[in-house]
Amino acid sequence: MKYSVDKKYSFIFAGGGTGGHLYPLIAVAEQVKLNLPDADILFVGTAKKIESKVIPSLGYKFESVNISGFPRKINFETIKFGFKLISSIFKSLSICFKYKPDVVIGAGAYVSGPIVWAGALTGAKVVLMEQNSYPGVTNRLLEKKAEKIFISFEDSKKYFRFPEKLSLLGNPLRLNVKLTDKMDAVTNFGLDCNKKTLVVLGGSLGAGSINKAVEKFLTEFKALDIQIIWQCGDRYFDSLQKYNNNSVKVMAFVDDMGKVYSSADLIVARAGATTIAEIAHLGLPTIFVPSPNVTDDHQYKNAKSIADKNGALVIRDNEVESILFDKVKEVIFDSNKLNNFKENIKLFAKPEAAKNIGAEVVELAKNKNRL
Repeated sequence: MKYSVDKKYSFIFAGGGTGGHLYPLIAVAEQVKLNLPDADILFVGTAKKIESKVIPSLGYKFESVNISGFPRKINFETIKFGFKLISSIFKSLSICFKYKPDVVIGAGAYVSGPIVWAGALTGAKVVLMEQNSYPGVTNRLLEKKAEKIFISFEDSKKYFRFPEKLSLLGNPLRLNVKLTDKMDAVTNFGLDCNKKTLVVLGGSLGAGSINKAVEKFLTEFKALDIQIIWQCGDRYFDSLQKYNNNSVKVMAFVDDMGKVYSSADLIVARAGATTIAEIAHLGLPTIFVPSPNVTDDHQYKNAKSIADKNGALVIRDNEVESILFDKVKEVIFDSNKLNNFKENIKLFAKPEAAKNIGAEVVELAKNKNRL
């Protein structure tokens, strides 16, 4: 595929695999377009993950490289990974030589590694974005190549070797989620405005441990007049939809996050970087149950950064089935705790993150072109 390189400024955005790595890139790309309407933008990701569908649907050009995460054990997958890595490096070099990016922006996922490295080798300025409190391996390996590294948590600073490159600008969000009138939102779900509403968010796939805990304590929640909006995930919906009634609303997905957030007196959720950024921006009291199935336990580190500032409560995944009810009961009826969580989690909000990072990326491109 041939690219148009007659634009004054060109940018490659590299990352994906999950929405947490992809959507911050999209938010920054949108800001770059606002600053430079003629900017030539290319996204690079993998062919079988979320980015291969989302990016073309938004009208951006997309190229894929064949790469996967490094295997945890030395086996046949390690040999396959070696071939994929070599292939992805050559493909990335080919893309960069053809496209001639002024700036390459990597979001830290493994797919960003080859294209960021190739961009640096072919003369592009490199920007890294780190959404998590504990930086991923890819960003730590590439930090020497970077001109700037944008982080979302203060705690990230101690893990990087080049503090002069770091800027704490927050996790870029496409801020299209807004709070509406709570009474209207609760009524929209057919719930009672006079009862406390617990919102449970397990993500699109759901969270098995959280679902088991909610299922276990449904009778106890009902006895305290706590109603529940329960986003259980697609894989669990068939077995859990039987609990749908006038005080429990079970759904596989959430179509309107604004209404769900607006209904909540308290939220129970995983601690992915994007979820945290949204909740912090809106100032919502939350109990985080970090997923244990993530690299370097980064969700727990994300949540602990907030809990240490009295911005939320954290329950370990292996404890949620035994203590979720007690912790919800402890918080949801305590107006002081709810208000403290609301105010303190806002300290982690950076609503201008996308705008500020986009401006810095554009400035890097302009400075490169002046040389």
